[in-house]
Amino acid sequence: MAAAEAAARVHAALAGPGGPFAVVRAEDGPQAGSLMYADGPRTLREFMETTWAFGDRPFLIAGTAGERSYAYGEFFAAASALACRLSDAYGLRPGDRAVVAMRNRPEWQIAFWAAQLAGLVAVPLNDGWTEDEFTYALDDCGPRVLLVDGERLPPVADWARRAGARVIVFHGEGHPDADGVERYEDLPAPDPLAAPPDVEVRPEDDATIIYTSGATGRPKGAVATQLAQAGAARNSRFFEAAAALGRGVVPGQGPVPVTLLAFPFFHVAAFTGICAAMSSGGAVVPMSTWDADEALRLIRDHHVTQFSGPPATARGLLVAAARTGAGLEGLQMLDTGGAPPFDLVVRLAAGYGERIGLRNGYGVAETGGGVTAGFGAEYRFHPGSAGRPTPSTEVRVAGPAGDPLPDGETGELWLRGQALARGYWQDEEATAQAFTGGWFRTGDLAVIREGRVDAVGRVAGAATGAHGVRGE
Repeated sequence: MAAAEAAARVHAALAGPGGPFAVVRAEDGPQAGSLMYADGPRTLREFMETTWAFGDRPFLIAGTAGERSYAYGEFFAAASALACRLSDAYGLRPGDRAVVAMRNRPEWQIAFWAAQLAGLVAVPLNDGWTEDEFTYALDDCGPRVLLVDGERLPPVADWARRAGARVIVFHGEGHPDADGVERYEDLPAPDPLAAPPDVEVRPEDDATIIYTSGATGRPKGAVATQLAQAGAARNSRFFEAAAALGRGVVPGQGPVPVTLLAFPFFHVAAFTGICAAMSSGGAVVPMSTWDADEALRLIRDHHVTQFSGPPATARGLLVAAARTGAGLEGLQMLDTGGAPPFDLVVRLAAGYGERIGLRNGYGVAETGGGVTAGFGAEYRFHPGSAGRPTPSTEVRVAGPAGDPLPDGETGELWLRGQALARGYWQDEEATAQAFTGGWFRTGDLAVIREGRVDAVGRVAGAATGAHGVRGE
């Protein structure tokens, strides 16, 4: 009970009237009736533009030999230059789709945020897909430009040629000779003082299409507006602030966070981690291929303070640390997603006491990433919980008819809030099935206890199936 009361106090301090994460209820627009943050950015372009002030602080630290790192100023200049090329040279306009398909290279983030600065709809695709899987998604979303690395060019090249789409290849070998294909490395060097293109990006405009895992059928493209994704970015910052307060640290004070990121960039859990770093001027060290010993080296060499990855990678990290005697001295947090990692709680307590915290949560493509999280003392007492929702997220456990159930009873988890997707791309039937009166029907069974959400299974025959942080 004491841990629950402490968590509630932290929430009230951050989200109460006048707090940095205070919310209001939207009166109109696509999120009408939902809670939304009273302050903060309303578009991803607005969110990104604030990062320019971090200047020479490290942002993207190359975790693989042969790749380069970017400070915030360099990153903003590179994204602005690419955004201008997409707008001016390619003639792309707000609403056009831009596919991003690469492994976890720093340039993935340049491509994604360039699309946002140009007002385009960014479509991150799974870098492990086959040519048939890529073709399905490309036919579905109809992009006008593909931003891919050299490994992804072969499975998308034929589609781009047939569709007349432009292609920019990052880290491509040689010089592509196909019409409409150019190498990113051959583009002019970014002007550090250049501005993004002069385009209007509105809160109600679409920002992203994120495809579900397809676990229950063909992948569906969850479409999120700029306002929704700005809310998702704000959710990320809330989790960081709440975790800091839970450790007795004033948010924004102490060392700048450095995150080792083992989630693939196309995954919504990675979006949560990236936006949390960008909100505070933190650095990110991305990993393309999981290797526990390499992770230990990166943590040591780059003074990593937070690890973010699936439970299996966190587990492997702790096993490798025990085998090699690595002390993980600077590490403060293991941030996982998926099935409750009960054994991680035991491993952390046995090896590190309470020095390294553990955070787990719930989020899917339709919610723009994590919308609940558990951490600190409360999570150690309730490791099976997905935690508490963000201030802008409402949760309901519903019966078969959609009626709210009281605490302690099991039903389908419904969610509503600023970060919610507006529906599925060109799929009215699936949208009508999953989105009801502003609520998203997750297809997951859950129980609410003392404000905490416990996901306990799947609804029989559920049609949703997003790739998210719930452990698919």
